[in-house]
Amino acid sequence: MQIIRQLNTLKKAISDLRSNGSTVALVPTMGALHAGHMQLVHDAAKQANHVIASIFVNPTQFGEGEDLDAYPRQEEADAKLLREAGVAILWAPTAEEMYPHGYATSISVSGVSMGLCGGSRPGHFDGVATVVSKLFNQVEPDIALFGEKDYQQLAVLRRMVRDLDFTLDIIGVPTVRDHDGLALSSRNAYLSAQDRAAATHFPKALREGIAKLEDGADVATTLREIEAQILAAGFKSVDYVSLCDADNLRELNRLDRPARLLSAARIGATRLIDNMAVNPS
Repeated sequence: MQIIRQLNTLKKAISDLRSNGSTVALVPTMGALHAGHMQLVHDAAKQANHVIASIFVNPTQFGEGEDLDAYPRQEEADAKLLREAGVAILWAPTAEEMYPHGYATSISVSGVSMGLCGGSRPGHFDGVATVVSKLFNQVEPDIALFGEKDYQQLAVLRRMVRDLDFTLDIIGVPTVRDHDGLALSSRNAYLSAQDRAAATHFPKALREGIAKLEDGADVATTLREIEAQILAAGFKSVDYVSLCDADNLRELNRLDRPARLLSAARIGATRLIDNMAVNPS
């Protein structure tokens, strides 16, 4: 596996990979890799001849007071995992390589970026769309894989690809969960043992709420019950619990189409997100 930090070197290496007509898959990450990331890598290897993974802790998607400086960085351990998984290239640019002096361009995707995490983290999805569009132009992959755990992000990127005519396929990979149901996340490492145990009630509350919704329960009442259950488990606050159209993320007040139940909540100093599919009867 090549570890590359300069764009001109990356372009030459990708050209060599493609010299015999091979296909390329991209798995963008911010590092601190876990089994969820590695599932993306394994799925990518099944669908393309070569896998390129990127590690870049993107400063433009962190808001004021968020955890940019504290975000876990463990490139040596991450590189070992990627090498063992057969990744061809690890693209690990510096901030200066990604955003050179004088950089002045930003991409904003309206609609699907509004509300939910977009409401709680102003500017976050502009940063995500901008850095991912740069990664697409740098790597020019045939496919790119993203986890469904960040469902709003996935919707934003699918819309961006459609609107800007990127010639690649976006593939969503189902959320990977720990044995107790908690969605895997790099931020789970921030949880104390007590908070980690309490956090298992988060996906449990969502699953129980989905059972009620699919059984015909009132949407507004059920969402309030889910929020109360999360708070009762020891969470400090709930940013949102929303039932949304699975495609465009517009909020629904009744379950009459394929939907997604999405939530974000804070326990200790950590903000967790999760989502699950909800299907009308």
